Amino acid sequence: MIKIGSIELPDFPMLLAPMEDVSDPPFRSVCKVNGADLMYTEFISSEGLIRDAIKSRRKLDIYEEERPIGIQIFGGDEEAMGMSAAIVDAVGPDLLDINFGCPVKKVVTKGAGAGVLKDVDLMVRLTQSVIKNTHLPVTVKTRLGWDDQSKNIEEVAERLQDIGIAALSIHGRTRCQMYKGEANWELIGRIKDNPRITIPVFGNGDIDSPEKALEYKNRYGVDGIMIGRAAIGYPWIFNEIKHFLKTGEHLPLPTVEQRVAVIRQHLKYSLAWKGPVVGIREMRRHYTNYLKGFPNIKEFKSRLVRLDTYEEIDEVLDEVLAYYAGFVAQKISGHSLKGHPIVKQQNKEYL
Repeated sequence: MIKIGSIELPDFPMLLAPMEDVSDPPFRSVCKVNGADLMYTEFISSEGLIRDAIKSRRKLDIYEEERPIGIQIFGGDEEAMGMSAAIVDAVGPDLLDINFGCPVKKVVTKGAGAGVLKDVDLMVRLTQSVIKNTHLPVTVKTRLGWDDQSKNIEEVAERLQDIGIAALSIHGRTRCQMYKGEANWELIGRIKDNPRITIPVFGNGDIDSPEKALEYKNRYGVDGIMIGRAAIGYPWIFNEIKHFLKTGEHLPLPTVEQRVAVIRQHLKYSLAWKGPVVGIREMRRHYTNYLKGFPNIKEFKSRLVRLDTYEEIDEVLDEVLAYYAGFVAQKISGHSLKGHPIVKQQNKEYL
């Protein structure tokens, strides 16, 4: 069992990474059902919370069925971070996470996110301000450092633990790498092996298959894995990894029916939370990911992203089911999700 404050997680938990414009309640709902043990909100600007910005406040929405869940904030001003921590505390999540890892230019240029990696003293002060203003366990998500010449994650881990953070999630890239190249888990493993580090350490970056999850678990000894991009359009990855770690066997790939069912669930949550206009518009970015690799799917996807009502979308999804039922009936095999991270390690018939 892994503990973060009073939160109890299973051994080697699966965490859903906080992702801007992705990790909203509708997306989190389908990940929770499919095995995510701990989830986070999209990151929230501390300055936005203080200004009472509608978009920032909206991101504070959490639901009982999502627990345990953390709210993530970012910022570069000590006072603002402290004040926003108090606001988050009042909302009542299970933990408060600080983002010291976002590499996006508009965040970094404000001295926030991964920008704070340039100034560890400031990082410590910001974290102290948050800890002083909340009763919640405070955790941190960060990167290895700013660039290859300044990988300071060992100093960061020790100093943040010393002031009281309850867990640390590390993305195995520098800020300058953005999301390019291969994540360096050697440094993540070094943090876990550090005898001074006693808090849970979660690894993040490039985990896109059950095999890789098992390999990295054994090689680097982390307490759990945080999954981000690999879950977009494929929330089944959490349970697939859990099953593989337990049994050494793969779960069957999700069928067309299962994929369409999750699309419908996601869409319904999106409509309920965002309303009919925004809910449908922002759902469009997900269809390509959910239907990735389907043979001859381009026509269906192009129609789905142009429709404006649930009823129209529902009809096209029925057509998708009927079309691929025909494939199965004709026993057409060999249509694999070529290139999909979950399938690269498997030789299974798709559909």
